[in-house]
Amino acid sequence: MAATMATMAVTTPVVAGLGGSSLRRRAVSPSKVQLTSGLKFSPFNRDWLRKDLSVVGFGLIGWLAPSSIPVINGNSLTGLFLASIGPELAHFPTGPSVTSPFWLWLITWHVGLFVVLTLGQIGFKGRKDGYWSVLL
Repeated sequence: MAATMATMAVTTPVVAGLGGSSLRRRAVSPSKVQLTSGLKFSPFNRDWLRKDLSVVGFGLIGWLAPSSIPVINGNSLTGLFLASIGPELAHFPTGPSVTSPFWLWLITWHVGLFVVLTLGQIGFKGRKDGYWSVLL
């Protein structure tokens, strides 16, 4: 039995039709590919995010300031969000219930933050690249 298993492990099945074929791949540099229009193909810019910490800092301040204004029954969005964390941590092993207001404040606060960060990134990089000077 052990001999048969060893023989089965050594032999590999040959797929009919592919035994004699050879698939060769030719390496082509992406910078040398010519398009039909004659323009060279430029590869995707690897630094597409172009991370800048000043955008994160200004975006966080730009979201914390308006979200801290007490306009929701005398409370701010940031205050409601932070105040809802404590009662949920009080029963820690159990997560927040679906009907908990914690989810509303969590989602609203973070969607606002991400919108401000995205628009800040677009505006900051657009100004740095001179995009807005063309429009103004």
